[in-house]
Amino acid sequence: MILGILVNTDRHTEHLVGLTKAAVAGGHEVIIFFMDSGVKLLVNPTVTSLCDHSGVNMSFCDYTTQKNGISKEGVCDEIVCGSQYNNATMNHEADRVIVL
Repeated sequence: MILGILVNTDRHTEHLVGLTKAAVAGGHEVIIFFMDSGVKLLVNPTVTSLCDHSGVNMSFCDYTTQKNGISKEGVCDEIVCGSQYNNATMNHEADRVIVL
């Protein structure tokens, strides 16, 4: 199963990390897309380190990082700087999507 997680707020860090780790431990793939105020989590090393887990694919909306004043410097190369196309792709590929 592929789990999609749309992160559009910066309020649920512990849920994002816990859900992702549990899904990967259960043998599932996870696609995470950050947008709106969710891009603020890109400065949190606990969140960005999720890209180190096998089976986790992460991307974020370039437009909303600029809008929220979040620097893309320091975001690991495995996290794709993208657009709403990445969000659409996640929704197409995922079997289930959770919004945080």
